[in-house]
Formats: sequence, C-alpha cells, structure tokens
Amino acid sequence: MDSIKTDYLVIGAGVAGLRAAIELASAGAEVLVVAKESLRESASEYAQGGIAVALSDDDEVSLHEQDTLYAGDGLCDVAAVRTLVEEGPHAIQELIEWGTEFDRDGGSRLLFTREAAHSRNRILHAHGDSTGREIARTLYWKAASLSNVQFRSFSGMTDLLLDDNGCAAGAIVLNQETGSLLAIHSKAVLLATGGLGHVFLETTNPDVATGDGVAAAFRAGAEIRDIEFVQFHPTALHMAGAPRFLLSEALRGEGAFLRNQAGERFMDRYHPMAELAPRDVVSRSIVAETIRTGTEHAYLDLTHRPDLDIPQRFPRIFETCLHYGIDLRTQLAPVYPAVHYSMGGVYTDLHGRTTIPNLFAAGEVAATGVHGANRLASNSLLEGIVFGARTGKTMREVRPAAIPRHGTEKLAKFPNTTELEIRTLAWSACGVLRNATDLRAAKDRLAAMECDHVPDATRQDYEVRNIHSVTQLIAACALAREESRGGHYRTDFPVKDPRFEKHSIITRRGTVRFV
Repeated sequence: MDSIKTDYLVIGAGVAGLRAAIELASAGAEVLVVAKESLRESASEYAQGGIAVALSDDDEVSLHEQDTLYAGDGLCDVAAVRTLVEEGPHAIQELIEWGTEFDRDGGSRLLFTREAAHSRNRILHAHGDSTGREIARTLYWKAASLSNVQFRSFSGMTDLLLDDNGCAAGAIVLNQETGSLLAIHSKAVLLATGGLGHVFLETTNPDVATGDGVAAAFRAGAEIRDIEFVQFHPTALHMAGAPRFLLSEALRGEGAFLRNQAGERFMDRYHPMAELAPRDVVSRSIVAETIRTGTEHAYLDLTHRPDLDIPQRFPRIFETCLHYGIDLRTQLAPVYPAVHYSMGGVYTDLHGRTTIPNLFAAGEVAATGVHGANRLASNSLLEGIVFGARTGKTMREVRPAAIPRHGTEKLAKFPNTTELEIRTLAWSACGVLRNATDLRAAKDRLAAMECDHVPDATRQDYEVRNIHSVTQLIAACALAREESRGGHYRTDFPVKDPRFEKHSIITRRGTVRFV
C-alpha cells in the first residue's frame, strides 16, 4: 500500500471541514482535505433552510440559547449551546467579510426569517434556499486561496490509522479512480464526514451520507453518543420516481399549511403551534394522519399565498417541484417525513476532541451536545462553522502520534447482504415510530448477517459495511432507551421518562450505558 504524509488530515469538505482547514492553515501547517466525492458534494450543499444567529435588533443570544435548549428536550449540554450562540455572531460576520452573500431587505440590512420553534426572526438565507451552497462556496474559495491547503477528491476513507498507543495517526482512503488504497499519515485527524441519512431508505441526504465517520470511529474504539436521536424532516417531496427532496421548513415559516387527503388542515389537532411545531411533532403528526386516513402522504399548501413570490424566495425548491409536475403557486405538494439529520455521533468535547487521542470530529458526525434529543432548525450550519473553527485551533496544539503501526482495516469484514436490505430494515425498525419488537428483530437480523473478507473491495462494499455498523448502533441504542424524547419515539414507551434524561454511550464492546 502506498503512503503519503501531511501535518493535518481533514476528512470531509463540508462547512465544518473547510472551516477547520482554514484555521489549521493559518498556523502555517500543511493541511490535506479529503472528500469521498467531488468537493461540492456534501450535506452542506443541500442545506436550504438557512443559518440561525442572534444578530437582529430584536434578538438576544440568551433567547437563541433558550430556544435551542427547549428543542433539545432535556439533553442539550448547556455549555455547548452557550458556546454556539455566543460565538455565532462573530462567525457570521467573518463569513460576510470573506464574501458570503446573505439575502438583504433591498438595502444593506440583513434579512431575517423565522422557522419552527424559534421565538425570533433569526434565520439568515442566501439566494433564497441555497444557504449551505453559498457558505460552502465561500469557505472553499477561502481555503483554496491558502497555499498550504491541498485537496483530494473521490477518495473515501475506509479506516483510521492508529499507533501502538492507540492515538490516531492518519487514515486509509480508497482511490476510486484506481481502486487502490492509500495510507495518509498525519499528526492528527479530523472527521468532518457529515451525516448518516443514507443509512435509511427514505432520506433527504445525499448518497454520500453513509455514516462513514461514525463507523470508522466506532471500529477504532471511540465512544458514540446519542446515536438513536435521528431527526426526520416532516416535509420531503413524496412522489414516485422523484428523490426525497427537502421542502424547507421555511415554507411553513412563510405560511404553508399541511392538509390531509380531504383537504383539511390537521396540525392544530396535534399541537398548539400547528405547522410551526417542532419537527419531531410535525413528523409524527403526518404519520398519524396518514394512518388515520389510510393514505400514503399529506400535502403542503402555499396556494393561499399569491402575494408570496415563490420562484424568487425559494428558487431551487420551486424549480425542483416544477420539474416533477408540481407548481407550488397553484398546486399542493405531496409530502412525507424522511431522515434528515443525526443529533448523535462521535462524542466530542467543546474543542472537537474525541475519546481517541489526536482524533477530532466536527459537524454532523460529532455529538457535541448542542442539539440534544432534537436539533433546533437551522442550527446545524452554525454548529459546523463555530465548532469547525474551535476544533482547528485545538488540533494545532496536539503532540504528533507515533508512526502508525496498524489500521482497523485488518479487521475488515463485509456483510453478505445488499444496501437495499439494510436501508429498508433501518427505515422499518428505526423510523419515525419505533417499538421493542421491531428493534429487537432488526438487531437479530443484522447480527445474523454473514460477514467475510472481500478481495479488492469497492466503495460500495465499504459503504455497505458502514451502513450495517451504523444501523446496528442505532437499533441497539433505540432499544435501550425505553422512553420517547425528541427525535426518538417509542410506541411502547410513549412518554418521556426522567430516568433517561441522560446521554447514551456505546463503544465496540457493544453495551449501551447512560451517563
């Protein structure tokens, strides 16, 4: 196996990875950013809703903190939330200085909107519904302008490299053009691999979101925290032959109604905030309403807002829906929940440190404690930027690991099954509504899948291995948490239990504990 060296290895080219790379490079170090796909294919690119920050005249950092804690349903780490909201305004001003073009009100004032569970208008957008794309563009060009930042695309991580003391000392990546493995040795490694939505059959996430960072960190011995908390976006486009395209929460923020097959608004029967209830409530309400009415989906309705310039305000959403035959100005869009975001992941402290020395994590792959049991809308981009910067600063201070002696790839075995089977199992057992019978059956089925070595393993082989591992983690932790809280809902334990106002922790030993 060929090998190369760099000072710092950043795995993932979303906003968290790029922001960390900029911070690392500012100290003069050599930084290598590795992406599984092209440098433009990340969950950041798909973030439509916006970025939340307390910058408007009628807002306060304390209110943003309060709203985040409320959404997190008792499991947010207060220190992490405070870090996010206090450092957020500076992070946004920095992005603006670097060239990010947020929407404005026709003059020089930033335009703030509101989304579910926010008490103030604090959501910034860029080009209507392309906020993530605009921020990623800014950070990429900033990073690319630095001579000591290098990029490798189409190079997916397969495993971490560890030294004899168990410190992270690099990673192995698969060159998709040649099919060969490459060992990259580094002083420290940042996992910024994004989410795990593609583990599930129905998801708004890009195909690259196969939980690679969580799976690799788990195999290396890191603690995985709160992985059962998966956020289901309530309004994904639900049409045969169409992708589960996210119809932003901002549509409901602009007054969109949810209707059932009979054309009736139904959300006021489920929650006093109706369409602006927290995402988990809206998702469960749509599922309950479709079960009650015996239908496959609900409908999102903006036809009563002829005053809203939908093509201007939501250009990507409007064009995508139009491509599939839905004109949002005059027609209702069929919608149903789909997996959107993972609140849990690789456990980190406030500086991105994991439980493995010299291994760091930032962005959706990390469990910083910011989101608790349920992420507040539009906090994810801010988290990636704030904690990406913090992690980059801390990585500069690490003592280099020894030359790596082994990688977890020596343990590599691949499940003898299909991606479709595991994703279908994840959706049916670990979806919006969960119960012990289905979760236990899923655990048993996953454990029974034969695994063996595969010569010349492909990207798909590695992704199936990761999907298999992550589904096992979710099922195990969801089964152990015998309550309903945030994004985790058990039909056999439908209420919140104070005994479980704790974080779940699982390691490769396999036992779930709550701390």
